[in-house]
Amino acid sequence: MTSISKLFLRSARLLSICRKLMLAAAFLPLSFFAAPASAQTPFYDAPRSLLAGQPGTLVRQETIEGAPLGATAYRVLYRSTGMKGEPIFVSGVVIIPQGDPPPGGRPIVAWAHPTSGVTPACAPSLAMFLFQQIQGLRSFIEHGYVVAATDYPGLGTPQTHPYLVGDSEGRAVIDSVRVAGTMPGAGGGKRFTVWGHSQGGQAALFTGLLAKTYAPELTLLGVAAAAPATDLVTLMNDDINSVGGKNITAMTLWSWHRVYNASLDKILDPVAMPTVDRLAGECIEGPFDLAERQRTERPLEQHFLKVEGPADIEPWHSLLEKNTPGPLPSDLPVFLAQGTTDQIIRPEVTENYMKKLCAAGSKVRMMILPNIGHGRAAQASTMAVVRWIADRFAGEAAPSDCAL
Repeated sequence: MTSISKLFLRSARLLSICRKLMLAAAFLPLSFFAAPASAQTPFYDAPRSLLAGQPGTLVRQETIEGAPLGATAYRVLYRSTGMKGEPIFVSGVVIIPQGDPPPGGRPIVAWAHPTSGVTPACAPSLAMFLFQQIQGLRSFIEHGYVVAATDYPGLGTPQTHPYLVGDSEGRAVIDSVRVAGTMPGAGGGKRFTVWGHSQGGQAALFTGLLAKTYAPELTLLGVAAAAPATDLVTLMNDDINSVGGKNITAMTLWSWHRVYNASLDKILDPVAMPTVDRLAGECIEGPFDLAERQRTERPLEQHFLKVEGPADIEPWHSLLEKNTPGPLPSDLPVFLAQGTTDQIIRPEVTENYMKKLCAAGSKVRMMILPNIGHGRAAQASTMAVVRWIADRFAGEAAPSDCAL
C-alpha cells in the first residue's frame, strides 16, 4: 500500500469516527458539553462594608449575554444569612422575560441546582452553558416567569460552601427570590415556586420548610424536587460503595469538617486526605468533569474510610439528621420525580419521603421515571414540572398521588 493510500485510509477512518461522535452528540443535552467552570472573578468578592442591609437585597449586578427568547439575564451578588445567623454574600443569576410585567409582578421560579462542587470556582453562574443547565428555563421564560438561580453560599463567593446543609441552601434560595422580584422588568413579584434536582432537591424542600418564617412577605405556591437528597443517613451509608457515592461523601466530609468543625479522625483514613482535597478542588458541569473526578477518586478504592457505616458515627450522625428534611407544611403542594435506576438516591428513599409527606397531609404528585438514573432525573421530568408549576400559578387544585 502506498503512503498516499495509507494517508487516505487513516483520513477516512478519522472522518468516520468524527461522524459517529457528532451523531452521538446530537442526542445529548448541551449541558453535557460544558467546559470546566471559569475562574472566579472580582465580581464575587465584595468588601464587608457592603454587608449592611436586609437579607435578599442586591449588592451588585452585571448583565450576561445569551439568555433564551430575548430575555435579560443578570449575574447578581446579594445579601443572605449564614449558618450562625451572620450576614453573608451569595451570588446567582436572575433571568427576566421581555416586555412589561403584569399587575402585581411576574411569578418567580427559583431553580436550585444539583452538585457543582464545593469551592468558589464551581459557581453555576460562572458556567459556560449556564442557561442550558437550568432545567425548563426556556419554557419558564415563554410563560412570562422570572427565574432566580442561586449559586448557594461559597460557590462564587470566597468562603467554604456548606454542601448539603439544608438551612443554608434554603435561605440562599429564598433570598434569590427576594432579589429577583426587585430587578428591572420583574414588577415586584412575591409569588414563587421552587424546583431543584439532587442537592437542589434538598434545597427546594428546605425552602418549603423555611419560607413562611424566613420570608413571610413572599408566597410559596409549590415545591418540585427531582431525586432529592432526603434521608442523609441512608445516603451516606449507601454511597460509600459506588464511585459517585464516594465523590459525594468526600465532598460532604471536606465541607462539614470546615463549616461544622466536625472531626474526621474516627471515620477518614489519613492516607485518603490528599485525594479528598483534590476532589474538593474539581468542579462538575458534565460527563467530562465526572470522568475526570472518577480518575481522581481511584485512590479511594484502596484507602478511604475507617468504618463501614460512617453515618452512624457522631457528630456525623446528628449532623446528617439535622440536614434531612422533614414533612413540609400540609398546605404546600409537592412534586417529586424519581428514576428507577438511580444508584445515588435509591427509589425507595424518595418513596419513603413521599409517605411521610402524605401522612402529614400534603398533596404529593409522584412521577416515577423508568430506566432513568440520577443524572437525568430533572431533565426527564422537566416538562411535567413546567405544567405542574403553571397550574400552581394559575390557582388550580393540586393533584395528589397519596393513597386515600
